[in-house]
Amino acid sequence: MKRRAEPASASQQVTKKRRDDGSSDEESPLLSTSQDSSQSDSHSDQEDHRPGFSMPTISHNAPDTDSPTESSSKFAMYNSVSQKLMAKMGFREGEGLGKFGQGRKEIVEASTQRGRRGLGLMLQGFQGELNIDWQDEPEPSAAEKVDWFPECSTEIPDADELKDWMALGPRKLKIEDETEFCTEDLLHTLLRCKTVFDNLEGEEMRRARTRSNPYETIRGAFFLNRAAMKMANIDSCFDNMFTNPKDSQGKNLTKEREGELLYFGDVCAGPGGFSEYVLWKRRWHAKGFGMTLKGPCDFKLEDFFAAPSELFEPYYGEGGVDGDGDITRPENVSAFRNFVLESTERRGLHFLMADGGFSVEGQENIQEILSKQLLLCQFLTAMSTLRTGGHFVCKTFDLFTPYSVGLVYLLYLCFDRVSLFKPVTSRPANSERYIVCRSLKPGSDAVREYMFKVNLKLNQLRNTDSDVTEVVPLSLIKEDTDFYQYMVNSNESHCAVQIKALAKIHAYVLDPALSEPKQADIRKECMKLWGIPDKARVTPASSDPKSKFFELMKGSDAESFQCKLTPLNSSTLEKVNHVLDYRCIVGGGEQIFLLALGKSQIYTWDGKMPLRWRKLESFKLELPRETLLSVEIVQELKGEGKAQRRINAVHVLDALILNGTDVRDQHFNQRIQMAEKFVKAVSKPSRPDMNPIRVKEVYRLEEMEKIFVRLEMKVTKSSGGVPRLSYTGRDDRHFLPTGLYIIKTVNEPWTMAYSKNSKKKFFYNKMTKESTYDLPPNSVAPFHVCHSERLFWAWVDGVIVHDSQTRIDPEKLSKDDVLSFIHQKYQP
Repeated sequence: MKRRAEPASASQQVTKKRRDDGSSDEESPLLSTSQDSSQSDSHSDQEDHRPGFSMPTISHNAPDTDSPTESSSKFAMYNSVSQKLMAKMGFREGEGLGKFGQGRKEIVEASTQRGRRGLGLMLQGFQGELNIDWQDEPEPSAAEKVDWFPECSTEIPDADELKDWMALGPRKLKIEDETEFCTEDLLHTLLRCKTVFDNLEGEEMRRARTRSNPYETIRGAFFLNRAAMKMANIDSCFDNMFTNPKDSQGKNLTKEREGELLYFGDVCAGPGGFSEYVLWKRRWHAKGFGMTLKGPCDFKLEDFFAAPSELFEPYYGEGGVDGDGDITRPENVSAFRNFVLESTERRGLHFLMADGGFSVEGQENIQEILSKQLLLCQFLTAMSTLRTGGHFVCKTFDLFTPYSVGLVYLLYLCFDRVSLFKPVTSRPANSERYIVCRSLKPGSDAVREYMFKVNLKLNQLRNTDSDVTEVVPLSLIKEDTDFYQYMVNSNESHCAVQIKALAKIHAYVLDPALSEPKQADIRKECMKLWGIPDKARVTPASSDPKSKFFELMKGSDAESFQCKLTPLNSSTLEKVNHVLDYRCIVGGGEQIFLLALGKSQIYTWDGKMPLRWRKLESFKLELPRETLLSVEIVQELKGEGKAQRRINAVHVLDALILNGTDVRDQHFNQRIQMAEKFVKAVSKPSRPDMNPIRVKEVYRLEEMEKIFVRLEMKVTKSSGGVPRLSYTGRDDRHFLPTGLYIIKTVNEPWTMAYSKNSKKKFFYNKMTKESTYDLPPNSVAPFHVCHSERLFWAWVDGVIVHDSQTRIDPEKLSKDDVLSFIHQKYQP
């Protein structure tokens, strides 16, 4: 049996050991290293989810030893030409070459050397037979079946009931007696099969495993590692419940509120393959939050070649970016919960992914025991950050102990449906599965608080001889016969698959000529089913801003962007004849274009010819590549007097391209809404060192008076004690306004009007005399119309002339002039 050791430390229990090829220890060859990051499905009976599955046949009689058949004439193995040449050299069959016949009489045999073993070394206990029939395994297929636990009818327990559920006992470091949820015969056969590989060199195991697994060549496709493909596999098998989450009635959760981002979490998951897949699928329509151990196993956002990592915000617990990311520390879980709630308007995540694991080399059989606190803390983090109706997926290993099964039972009580699922992307010989939980029920706070207390107790008992042995009484689990039977069936089915896979690898080690012939076909079949393009992973091509600009514009002329602002004065005011066609925005600086090529590669252009893009210097901001915005760089102020703080911020006026999505032909209101969603996704509240980016507040022109309510006189550091006009935004930041943009959003020949009879606004075509309450598609003013027909009401030195009595220049408009004109043109 294996060498036993003490459980890993807290920090070790969330670490994934990385290899040079980017794989994790979960992907290590060891049967022994059953840490391959895989996902799992539940089995409600003893049959695997692939067709044709059967339990392995365990033979107690060793098969006959193969005896090589010899040809009557080994000389006959050579062709006629070779035979003639050898005869000329004096060769006679049965005699050796050489003057005295001293040469070899037998053909030189092929080397039977295995890996890097010493010549002739035979590994004790490995050369024999496992006596397991693995050759009747089902045909490999991309099709997978999902089996759910039966629906739970038990009510979620309250705090009074839960307080007596935790049980303590002596710490144990063996698994072979855990037979409450699996037969002794299967469990011991599994442990025996694992132990056979203890002394085998890793490279031999890797090669045999690679040849024996029909799904091995799927690998990571164009993502940074295999974990991304596991998430793609799980997401597809569960009807895209993560990238397109729905509630139990089938309602899309991200459509609950118009324009809401898909909020997700990713814990214990460096370097971040799960998140790369989700962001590849949803791009700027999603926002991710992650926590993992700092150090070599941290998120590697710079390696997100397939997705915009700027939409992902790592967080490391207490201390924010200065925390350590150890999920077993209660203060880190609490800090991450608060951070997520603050970043999601107190609503929580749509789903959480957890993929924690650590090296258990030499202790593979007790991986479940060593990982017990890590498993609890991942479950606790889900209960702490998910919104009602949110989903959860988490990697598990063996689930033989009452402690582990009790944790599963707590999730079974708190979610609408739960499944234990092993996807085909998880190597069949390892012990990992994934628990998939759909739709968190309301009223689960008591269970969350109970899990938190269990974690506190585990930390108290660390380095002692005592341990938490149960989180749900075993008798209670067994009384729930539906749950209990599913759990037993799932464990035994999983054991059976593992045993066959181990026996197959054993056979492939012994016979290097064996190989899986369908790996290439299965890979193509799976990729097609999961919607993953079959292309290579490549570093994104670099581009200069001028070339990228013309690529994004798709042939549009740069001259169309240099339209000058039309000043709003007494001569141009009549242009605003149809008040309902316009929106207005408070300006605070010069309008420029901003082009992002990924991360901090951000360039600006003032709209003047010749076209020259300049790097945005002395500015800390990260934006996804292929993004083009119309913006102002505004100096924001907070506070007054000597305590006043200043910071430069990007204020978005309009959006043209959002991470490759061309939105120029959308309605202005829609573009602003998408820009707000985009800015939410790229903003990083945990990074106060970064310059903020915000979308301008937009007002209807007929509601201009609302703007003046937000204007007040404030003293700034540079004003010499003289109060200056200031505009305060939604987030308590204020800036010195330069004037008002007035933007036409309805395209000719359409205009908007108000019906006094129906008390509703409608669209009217000035050429055809057609009128309609519905938005006509050709009435939408695209970006170039909004941009070229802008008017700007300048407030000189931040001063608004309030009435005609104080006006010096007759062309300049006063506040009374503009408001009077609006009221005259629009009287609902």
